[in-house]
Amino acid sequence: MSARRPIIAANWKMHKTHLEAIQAVQKLSYLLDEGDADRVEVVVCPAFTALRAIQTLIQADRLAYALGAQDVHPKDQGAFTGEVSAPMLKALSVRYVIVGHSERRQLFGEDDAVVNEKVRAVFAHGMTPILCVGETLQERDLGNTEERVAGQVRAGLAGVNPSDAERLVLAYEPVWAIGTGRNAEPSDAGEVIGLIRATVGKVFGDAVAAAIRVQYGGSVKAGNIRDFMAHPEIDGALVGGASLDPEELALIVKYRT
Repeated sequence: MSARRPIIAANWKMHKTHLEAIQAVQKLSYLLDEGDADRVEVVVCPAFTALRAIQTLIQADRLAYALGAQDVHPKDQGAFTGEVSAPMLKALSVRYVIVGHSERRQLFGEDDAVVNEKVRAVFAHGMTPILCVGETLQERDLGNTEERVAGQVRAGLAGVNPSDAERLVLAYEPVWAIGTGRNAEPSDAGEVIGLIRATVGKVFGDAVAAAIRVQYGGSVKAGNIRDFMAHPEIDGALVGGASLDPEELALIVKYRT
């Protein structure tokens, strides 16, 4: 069994007001005990409007959860209406920032260069990026999975210091398995995550590759989390829709019990 501590990150996307977010975290804290938090690192990534509320709740109630943000702008400040910078997130005790999510790449046109800027901005302010990579259905059918995913990893981590890379979290999102009717099996995910780890090893060395955690991020739910986590290469999950329900999220975190 890997010595890497599993990490479950709840990506709430554009859901939940700050009041709804508070209620969800409070219910989650009721459903989880200290042992669950010791075994698994739980990261809650609400919308920007709820970050302050969840920060206050975590600190006031001494909850064993990490606060995460769903995106960041690569610049520290400037005339970028509607954007949120890394220093702003750091001031709210954010520890993790999702970078390069497939929705950001596909819906908002973020390319590898932009993703890399964001990764370096997150590291520069002492936070940890959750770098998302993954291939589309067309890329997979053409046999381009290795080229695409390894390329995203190399481009996303260009210019990153090895000392920072050690605390990196990567998330493999098989875009081809989201909303297409095709499912990714644990063996599929494990094979690509092995490729991701090997790519990191070629850039930063075997020690860094062995230390980083790689999540699976494709339609994870309570009914399949155990199968994915049984694969030795998979260190956790980036959970979307299923994480909106505290009871479902609690079952995902408790996958070992």
